[in-house]
Amino acid sequence: MGRGRAKAKQTKVARDLKYRPLETDFERLQRELHGEPDAPRVEVVDDDDSDTDYRGSAAG
Repeated sequence: MGRGRAKAKQTKVARDLKYRPLETDFERLQRELHGEPDAPRVEVVDDDDSDTDYRGSAAG
């Protein structure tokens, strides 16, 4: 049981993707693939200097 609702949702999503108007900026995609900068890139800096192990103390 429960398969009907999941299948209906998958059908709805598939139909939405099939009939949605295509609005892809192919020029921007080409620039991105060739490594040409579109906008200034922001470098992510990890400011957390701790070496804390978040997996927990029970290693097994």
